[in-house]
Amino acid sequence: MKHLSTILFALFFTSAGFSAQEKERCRYTKTPTGYLMVLRQDDDVISQIELLARTEHIPSASFTGIGFAREVEFGFYDFKAKKFNPKTFRKVEMGSLTGSIAWNNQGPSIHIHGIATDDRFNAYGGHILSLHVGTGSMEIYVQVNDQKLERKIEQPLNANVLQLNCNP
Repeated sequence: MKHLSTILFALFFTSAGFSAQEKERCRYTKTPTGYLMVLRQDDDVISQIELLARTEHIPSASFTGIGFAREVEFGFYDFKAKKFNPKTFRKVEMGSLTGSIAWNNQGPSIHIHGIATDDRFNAYGGHILSLHVGTGSMEIYVQVNDQKLERKIEQPLNANVLQLNCNP
């Protein structure tokens, strides 16, 4: 009987399109100052932070992190062309991640920078355009602020700039 229930349990999760491990995976937990995220192999870091902000109604936050990356795409902003020039690195360790959560008309707006190192201890860094977790995990500590912050596109640079409300 116990064997039959195990088979039915496995069939349920397989037919639902999820393995039992994926269904049970917890990606974040509440802390006294915000949240701790532990992301796993192939997780899209930016999408997971956006999902956390939406789900938990985070008004704004700062975050830091470390961990392994399957790939990270950095962008260096070309002020004349008003766009990022991308460069991708694979199988690196994120020695440092730092960023912020704010909002724009489309939803959460994530601004993230980082430093990645390869197996020869070369370091690369800058503005992160995309980031996926590699073998192992990535830990992200989110410190929530009580004031809702927004980002707006400002000219002449066409840059997405954090807006401050300095009125008392």
